[in-house]
Amino acid sequence: MEEVEIPSFFVCPISLQLMKDPITVPTGITYDRESIEKWFFSVKKSTCPVTKQAIPDCELTPNHTLRRLIQSWCTLNAAHGIERIPTPRSPISKSQIAKLLREAKSPEMQNKCLKRLRSIATENATNRCCMEAAGAADFLAALVKNETSASNCGSLEVTSRPLDEALALLYHLQLSEASLKNLISDGGVFVDSLTRIMQSGTCDSRAYAVMLLKSMFEVADIIQLSSLRMELFVEVVRLLRDQVSQKATKSALKLLIRACQMGRNRVKAGEASAVPVLIDLLLDSRNEWQSEMILMLLDVLCQCAEGRAELLEHGAGITIVSKKILRVSETASERGVRILLSISKFSATPSIVQEMLQVGVAAKLCLVLQVEGTSKTKEKAREILKLHARAWKSSPCIPAEFLSFYPA
Repeated sequence: MEEVEIPSFFVCPISLQLMKDPITVPTGITYDRESIEKWFFSVKKSTCPVTKQAIPDCELTPNHTLRRLIQSWCTLNAAHGIERIPTPRSPISKSQIAKLLREAKSPEMQNKCLKRLRSIATENATNRCCMEAAGAADFLAALVKNETSASNCGSLEVTSRPLDEALALLYHLQLSEASLKNLISDGGVFVDSLTRIMQSGTCDSRAYAVMLLKSMFEVADIIQLSSLRMELFVEVVRLLRDQVSQKATKSALKLLIRACQMGRNRVKAGEASAVPVLIDLLLDSRNEWQSEMILMLLDVLCQCAEGRAELLEHGAGITIVSKKILRVSETASERGVRILLSISKFSATPSIVQEMLQVGVAAKLCLVLQVEGTSKTKEKAREILKLHARAWKSSPCIPAEFLSFYPA
């Protein structure tokens, strides 16, 4: 292809490439649709990249005149190897979404409309933004709450097809922070509905429920997190045990890490048998990210006596935590050492101290002091070794050069 100079007004200010689908924003600047959508929805900016002015509701207006000019220019320069850009398909409108939502209220049309809405949502970020602006999130949340209400559930069999479609659609909408806050600010009704779904829904519905809850908890305030019911923790832990899917497991771990920042929630998670389930997961884990998240959560749970007791009661608790210390990232290693420090400070009976020695905790801590790592991790490792100096001093796993750390 010969070098052809592209007219400057045909070039997108973001990508600096020829525009294929020119879009004009309220500030009067024109961008290529793909570039401005990435700016709005991936980079999560709500301002005009050129003027820096705020753009309400990310309004995008197709510039048909400019597109036709670009297509004509491409045709005139076809001899130079420039291909004519195709005419883009018209984007979905807010009125079309509103019409589908109205039709979805009819039981006969509901399933068909929900599938159509899901198809629209998976096409691009603009469609998802349009659907959210048309009230899709509120409609779907109301449908979920109605399907899982006590009067409708009876034996808590919440496996209807519309419910599955509604949950999948809510997840694929990738809701904004404002919409997520709206979902969680209904006095816990929607959270209770998702808990019921995790209790007796299909595998897919349980996965979508926990992924939605994770997103909601990320924007929830302290009061909302402090009022979570015990049933929620029971179902999240059960989902972890069942290992429904990798995405669901990751979301469940993140959910518990966020929720257990509150002291009372740590107790609830402990009563739901979270610690033994996490240790079993850690024993089987082959994914570094999963091991790191489990250690992070165990660190939080071991800040209370109940969590430490659960870890010590598990036959492999101390062993697997110490084993993972040098096999994960520096941050996760520090979490593992912190767990051992919590046990050393508050739960170290003579038998526990001897168990730590037998399973190689002292040897692992000595290795931590020798390898490259954060000074905080090394300080904590040194502190544990000093705490049990009398019990471990004569052990062959303690190198002679480290005896200077021990009190006389």
